[in-house]
Amino acid sequence: MASIIARTRADGTKSYRADIRIKRKGRLVYQESRTFDRKALAKDWAARRELELQEPGAIDRVRHRGVTIGDLIERYQLEFGANFGRSKASHLEYMLTFDLAKLDALELQTKDIVTHIMGRLQHVKPQTANNDIIWLRSVFKVARTAWGMPVDLNVINDAAETCRRERLVAKPDSRDRRPTLEELNKLMEYADRPSGKRSIPMGEIILFALFSGRRQEEITRIRWDGLDEKNRTVIVSDMKHPTAKRGNHKRVYLTDEAWTIIQRQPKRGDRIFPDNSKSIGTRFREWCKFLGIDDLRFHDLRHECISWLFERGWDIPRVASVSGHTTWSTLQRYTHLSKQEPHDKYDGWVWRPN
Repeated sequence: MASIIARTRADGTKSYRADIRIKRKGRLVYQESRTFDRKALAKDWAARRELELQEPGAIDRVRHRGVTIGDLIERYQLEFGANFGRSKASHLEYMLTFDLAKLDALELQTKDIVTHIMGRLQHVKPQTANNDIIWLRSVFKVARTAWGMPVDLNVINDAAETCRRERLVAKPDSRDRRPTLEELNKLMEYADRPSGKRSIPMGEIILFALFSGRRQEEITRIRWDGLDEKNRTVIVSDMKHPTAKRGNHKRVYLTDEAWTIIQRQPKRGDRIFPDNSKSIGTRFREWCKFLGIDDLRFHDLRHECISWLFERGWDIPRVASVSGHTTWSTLQRYTHLSKQEPHDKYDGWVWRPN
């Protein structure tokens, strides 16, 4: 029950303060008070307020009122950011710059998200705008389950359904960009030019990605002590995985070309390529721009490797032993290549490791 406390003001008039104190298991979990000029008004407010606070989740909603979406994103980054990939980390950081981040997380409505997406479409593709909903849903799930905040996931789900139905968002297109031999020749010839400023062996790294199928970050994590010379395999630590990147260490098979590249590397530490993965990506983008190679990404070298293996007649299990795929369904998109007459794109290529 609320308590009504009468007080006499300095001018002799009386005021009535209604105090609401709620305890659970002997511990004070909520306290609220308001002052009125009449006792009847104080009693009426206290009665109505106590009924409101008896609704499930009402106290939690009041306690967390004023917490913005930006606050949730920043806490999510702080507590879980160490496990984020580069794309997710940069996208969440960018979301902090929008008006959506300033809204009260508990007061968020479906129309707020739809309005945000429509604004985003003035500058980005539907596939990119869709990522805003994906990462916002991740933040809200953690806020609800890990922090006990009564945020409403249905608001995001309803907005996602509306955006999909109206084709405001879309799934990413399958990327099929493959480098031509002419483009690879340009890159390798440029890498072969003498330069005292280059500390990263970009030529070797490009070739290793091309013939191993390893991702940019994975290449820089491979260690000498992870090599198995007898079986020509290597351990790739923290391999990308939909649900568990950290600790997902996997042994993969090395093609003859990838094995040759590793064998000719100088020992520069515990890692075979002890370079900064971000610097590798930056160099690759700069080189492509300088050489006039349009729309080629470092990750396309992985796609090229997998396509090349299928074109040589390898089956799905054998390709998966190189690529590291745990489910073969992802490799189904390449199976049309295995049905062609087996051929080797790099047969006789001057830069192919022997």
